[in-house]
Amino acid sequence: MARGGRRSASYVFTEFDATRAGWPPGWAFFVGLLQSAYTLTGYGMVAAMCEEVQNPEKQVPKAMVLSVVAAGITGVIYLIPILFVMPDVDKLLNISTGQPIGYLFKTATGSAGGGFGLLFLILGIQSFAGIGSLTATSRCLYAFSRDGAVPGSLAWSKINKRYDIPLNALLLSTLIQGLLGLIYLGSSAAFNAFTGVATICLSTSYASPVLILVVRGRYLVNHAPFRLGKVGYIINIATILWIILAIVIFTMPTAIPVTASSMNYASALFVFFATISVIWYILWGRKHFTGPPVTSPE
Repeated sequence: MARGGRRSASYVFTEFDATRAGWPPGWAFFVGLLQSAYTLTGYGMVAAMCEEVQNPEKQVPKAMVLSVVAAGITGVIYLIPILFVMPDVDKLLNISTGQPIGYLFKTATGSAGGGFGLLFLILGIQSFAGIGSLTATSRCLYAFSRDGAVPGSLAWSKINKRYDIPLNALLLSTLIQGLLGLIYLGSSAAFNAFTGVATICLSTSYASPVLILVVRGRYLVNHAPFRLGKVGYIINIATILWIILAIVIFTMPTAIPVTASSMNYASALFVFFATISVIWYILWGRKHFTGPPVTSPE
């Protein structure tokens, strides 16, 4: 491989150039975390499968932690070879499609066929990731419907007797995700805004119960399998502070000066979805939403 040349180890492990972003180097580093954060935020979706897991109080936390560890290790293994064969950065930034990975693979292998073969592997991985995302989304829709949080709850909370899954919720989730995918055909900026707001919304949903847990003295986890004691407070507070910083970072455009196509519209979408959620709770949720069954920690 490396038909287009090979980078040195010093370039791969020590080079840091933020001049093209326009941000100060330190801030550019944090802004660059958006895509990796989007990749890792799916760990919370494991909780959506609690009802289909044996011993969920033990297995689900393990799955959350191990998913991040596994993603981090495989990510490093995947990225290091790419950095060694990466062509000129300016050429990658000027790709007309806005997706430089195909050009990178073609340059590295020296042939369009080789580049397509490597790209096909990524498409396969994304397909599996999409299946996991779709499964978690359908289970979330099913759970909210079961608890009366969405219109048409009777339909979306129905379990198909043949397949023993919430088939209606799965079909609706598939339709919505397909429509969201079509946005990219019209505007990549709009599509990127949805991926960005997904990270922000998921991070907010993770921070909210952690904040409530800290405020209430963590007594709700007194009998949990993984209590952590006083260390739990440190981890919880660090989590909250990091997510607050992350939300600010993820609303920033990736480069300045900002244009209509490079603007990060995630903040506008977040305000929109938050407003809709509050209005929906006032008009519907407080009357019909019962919430999931909770066992008292006492």
